[in-house]
Parts: sequence; C-alpha cells; structure tokens
Amino acid sequence: MDLNLEFLIIISFIIFVSALVHGTIGFGFPMLATPLLAMVTDIKTAILYIAIPTLFINLISIYSEGNFFEAVKKFYPLALMGMIGSAVGTQILIYSNSEFFKLLLAFSIFSYLFIQKFKIHITWIEKKKRLSIVVFGLLAGIVGGLTNVMGSILIIYSLESKHSKKDIIQSTNLCFLFGKIIQIILFTMHGSFNEELLIVSFSTLIVVVIAMIIGLNIKDKIPQEIYKKVIKLVLFLMASFLVYQTI
Repeated sequence: MDLNLEFLIIISFIIFVSALVHGTIGFGFPMLATPLLAMVTDIKTAILYIAIPTLFINLISIYSEGNFFEAVKKFYPLALMGMIGSAVGTQILIYSNSEFFKLLLAFSIFSYLFIQKFKIHITWIEKKKRLSIVVFGLLAGIVGGLTNVMGSILIIYSLESKHSKKDIIQSTNLCFLFGKIIQIILFTMHGSFNEELLIVSFSTLIVVVIAMIIGLNIKDKIPQEIYKKVIKLVLFLMASFLVYQTI
C-alpha cells in the first residue's frame, strides 16, 4: 500500500487501540495490531510496520512495573529461549506463508481455555521448571516469529507458573523485546526495511506514548483476579479473530 494520509490514519488508529489495550493489561499490542494491519496489507509487512513501536512498548511496560534489571535477571532464560525460537520463526516467515500457523496458534489458545474451564492443570510446568522454560520459550518464539503473536503461549506458561500480575507483564514483555530485537536484525539483513516502513514506524511513536499513558493509568485500578479474567477473555477474542481472518 502506498504511503498516504488514509493509510496513516488507519495505522495510527490501530496502533492507538492496540497500545491502549497493552498498557491496560500488560500485553496485547502485537496480538491486536498484527491481524488488524494484515487486513490492509500482508502479514509480513504488518510485522515490519509495528516492529519499532513494539520495541518501544515492551521497554515502557517492563520499566513501568519497576525493578527493571531484576526483571531481566529473573526472566532472561525464558527470553533467550524466546529469542532463539523467534530467529527460527522469522527465517521461516521470510521465505514462506504463515497463515497456517495462525490456526495452530488459535488452536493452542482454545485448548488452554478448555483446560482452564474444566480445571485441568498442566502440572509438569511447575514440577519441571527448566524444561518448561525451554519448551514454552522456544514455542512462543517460533510462533512469535511466524505470526508476531507469542503472548498467548507465554501467558499460559505464566498463569500455570502462578506468576503475579507484575511477573506476567515483565516476563512476557521481556520475551517480546528479545524476540523483536533478533527479528529486526534478521529482517534488516534480508533487506526488508525501507524508507516508507521506517517513516511510518517512527511517526506512530507519539500515538504509542499517549495510548500507553492512558492504559497504564487504567491498569493500576484492576484487581489481580479481574486482571486474570480479562486476560482469558482477550485470549478467547483473539483466537476467534485469528480463525475468522484465516478462513
């Protein structure tokens, strides 16, 4: 799509809404922005448009919860696994179509919600913490590299690990951050970025700042239990949207 006022308005609106949701619940920006942008362009281009805003949002989200370096120290093993997986997924995305992987992602979300509904717990996540970090980190990274949506898998891991709201926000955003860094490096090496993409990405940062400020103010007023219910609702809605968009 050519760079014009209409497209700038569309992408700014999508980024504002997605960043507002992300600021409010601590995740959701790429999960919302990618499929919405993919409706007016292809998925690879959509990922490229929001690459820089995503990095910015991840940093804000981690920092807003406090103890930035403690969060890095605590969750860097998961983030490193996510980075490795993201490198694999991005390489596949560069050379192939990832529509099929959206259905796999939606299926994984619905499966988790089914497990939660009937109180079936994935007990091995807590019992085998190192293995779960490797499995969920790599899986989230690969899916994130292919679809730009790794949040659902990381949230499954975080909820089953009984992480606090702060831990969920910091761990998922750190993984996003590491995964996005390697993704940007690989896209740059492949020559995927151009002047138009960079102009659009940087021009939307002011929209991101405004939306995040509003969202963060809302987040502080959400109790822990309501927060987890909101997470599950968002997961269901996004899984349904991914299926709808693919078929």
